[in-house]
Amino acid sequence: MKINNLTIKGKPAAKPLILAGPCSAETREQTLETAKELASFGIEIFRAGIWKPRTKPGGFEGVGKAGLEWLREVREVTGMMTATEVANSKHVEMALNSGVDILWLGARTTANPFAVQEISDALSGTDITVLVKNPVNPDPELWLGAVERLLNSGITNIAAVHRGFSTYERGLFRNLPQWHIPIELKRRVPSLTVLCDPSQIGGRPELIYPISQQAMDMGFDGLMVETHINPSVALSDKDQQITPLALNSILKALIIRTSIDSSERLG
Repeated sequence: MKINNLTIKGKPAAKPLILAGPCSAETREQTLETAKELASFGIEIFRAGIWKPRTKPGGFEGVGKAGLEWLREVREVTGMMTATEVANSKHVEMALNSGVDILWLGARTTANPFAVQEISDALSGTDITVLVKNPVNPDPELWLGAVERLLNSGITNIAAVHRGFSTYERGLFRNLPQWHIPIELKRRVPSLTVLCDPSQIGGRPELIYPISQQAMDMGFDGLMVETHINPSVALSDKDQQITPLALNSILKALIIRTSIDSSERLG
């Protein structure tokens, strides 16, 4: 499998690549205020969920199409690029029509080859950047399969996102890192850009820094961090989100090594 170096809007992706923003775009004010503060710290890519189906119905499941207008306003006001999750062809159509720069496939979607194929077909003929989160279960073949389906549809700007794997056990992590899985992915496809999502892995703010540092030490290419202007009132996953100021402190504290021992490096 041959994948070119990741580009976004025709330009090589920054290293480390940082995507930050709320789990969900909840209101126009919350979306814009979070984006403005992130932009003030130099963050160039704003991520926010628009469609957020939950494990059980009845909770906040995203604002839907209205949120795409807020993302458009984020681009206009801050100059940031925007990213959101898609789970079917209708999401893809609406996101593309709204000018979203980066799309990502969530863990549940990656685990469903029917959904991945539908999305791949809908993206055929575009050059948009697509991020593929690992499936909920620790299966590198499913993860690679999703990447291959996108490639077969002509999508070449692809990156993988390690967000950990679901478990019934209640331990330190919300989702088990199982670092050997992304290592195997990188071994199989050395040219693939691999990011880490410490918010989903840790599930708690205090774990974001150590997980991020471990990812950097292992040679990951960037981070995707859930960041909210006021995490305590977030409508989804409030326990794992941090403020833009906290993110800025974490990024300043990270040690990015230019040379990584081969025994430690991802892949």
